[in-house]
Amino acid sequence: MKVEISAKEIIKPSSSTPENLRNFKLSLLDQLAPPTYEPLLLFYFSNSDTGFHFCLKKSLSDTLTRFFPLAGRLKDNITVDCSDYGVVYLEARVDCLLSDFLQQPNADTLKEFLPVEDESIDAAGGEALLLVQSSFFSCGGVAIGVCLSHKFGDAATLSTFIKSWAATSLGSGETVQQPLYNGSSLFPPRAFSEGVIPPPTLLNFTKGKCVVKRFVFAAPKIAALKSIAASASVQQPTRVEAVTALIWKSAMNASRTNLGFSKLSLLSQSVNIRRTTEPPLPENSIGNLLWYFPAQKDESDAELQGLVQELRTGKQDFGKKYVKKLQSKDAYEEVTESLKEELCMLISNDIEFYNCTSLCDFYFYDIDFGWGKPTWVTNISGRSLKNVVRLMDAKGGDGGIEAWVTLEEQDMTLFEEDKELLAYASLNPRVLNITAMDSLKSCL
Repeated sequence: MKVEISAKEIIKPSSSTPENLRNFKLSLLDQLAPPTYEPLLLFYFSNSDTGFHFCLKKSLSDTLTRFFPLAGRLKDNITVDCSDYGVVYLEARVDCLLSDFLQQPNADTLKEFLPVEDESIDAAGGEALLLVQSSFFSCGGVAIGVCLSHKFGDAATLSTFIKSWAATSLGSGETVQQPLYNGSSLFPPRAFSEGVIPPPTLLNFTKGKCVVKRFVFAAPKIAALKSIAASASVQQPTRVEAVTALIWKSAMNASRTNLGFSKLSLLSQSVNIRRTTEPPLPENSIGNLLWYFPAQKDESDAELQGLVQELRTGKQDFGKKYVKKLQSKDAYEEVTESLKEELCMLISNDIEFYNCTSLCDFYFYDIDFGWGKPTWVTNISGRSLKNVVRLMDAKGGDGGIEAWVTLEEQDMTLFEEDKELLAYASLNPRVLNITAMDSLKSCL
């Protein structure tokens, strides 16, 4: 399979941003966000034509009038210069059928459908805050790859943007919620003294020679997993808690076997602050409104129920204590102190650090640009960041979960053969079953 870029251009907002909106303030959490891109890939079966290519670009331009900061550039670590520089838009041709590609997608191939590496340092500099790549398969299928700078927003921000773009493409943009730019008022930015920079993000210190693999947990398997993960302390685990705990357990087992001894294991789990404040913030609140709560366990005591309990306790403590601290006048001190504590754990040779991000319940499978709902939606992280887990809803809408897991090579060798893990997860299964693929091939 070959993905060849056929066009590159800059898409600007269809109407100029007013002068009074030209300087957009970041929030404190934006300032502390990692200098990377948040990627999303959506695949569609379609009989697209050149006219629809133009419609995609026109609707993107119209959407940028509402999301005007995305067409800007970072001026410094506080301000986005919203002078309508535009977003990068690429078009590509793919010399294969989408149905063939979906038989067994892999991490290396998926990178070709993204307009930039998600770990690119361009996200921290004066480059585009948003890049898009539309890849057209020989059968008419389409892949939309979107990369949003983490200096501007999180996965929820990306979700709000791409849903607005799709609705505009369908001609129903008026029904979409307008973006709510309230981040800097909730978490005011901090002016750092010369020579002083925000604390380094944890992921910058977790690079290694890694392998990325995809695992899919079907809904019936998750139901069975939840039943054995339940305990008196957590009687009804969520599907994310159950899947995260099993992945964590299997990764710890692999690490302990390869090292020959046990370590303290710390898992940092993302949480959407919008859903934990009192009252909750609107989902269309733009910015990095997420943070991480830690859960820890000794590798020698890695039982599923205990891991679920640690995850639940960490989330409850975050909701009860940490969110209020984030909204206080001492938010910067609280955030930096938390980062310093985790950094000390991270660089310790006695602790194995994991990072898990969940994109479940964002309803990405409802995003329709005019080709119907996507056949597959996925999100994948870079290969150099070890011990990273990314979860999102699996195809089907029945509660299944797809997980991309990044581990060091020797750990992945044992992890992907873990019998308990494979009792509930399938390693890189076909996105479409054989019957569905044959049917589609006959129609395209």
